[in-house]
Amino acid sequence: MVTNEDRYSSAAQEDRCAPRTRITIPAQLRISGGRPFQTVVHDLSLGGFSAAAINRLHPGQRCWLTLPGLEALQSQVVWWDNSIVGCAFDDLLSPIVHDNILARFSGGGVFRTTA
Repeated sequence: MVTNEDRYSSAAQEDRCAPRTRITIPAQLRISGGRPFQTVVHDLSLGGFSAAAINRLHPGQRCWLTLPGLEALQSQVVWWDNSIVGCAFDDLLSPIVHDNILARFSGGGVFRTTA
């Protein structure tokens, strides 16, 4: 029997430069020329993230994600679907920073995907 987690794991790894980890992190997102807004990061990898974004965002738009305790991370919108935005970081996250973020915010319900 295929579960939703299995489907997510498979889909999340398609055409990705790094495995994604489902997580819940409160953050701020600012689109180029706009004001920052509160969001929740739903998954994170060395190469990007997905987060809540009620207003439609367009592929190619520049944005900055600010996670608690970190400087803003520049990225580019890759897709937007049903109030979720997927973005690619301009520079890959350091594996050490990535692992520290996951350790800090991994509480019940986190599902780490495997390659």
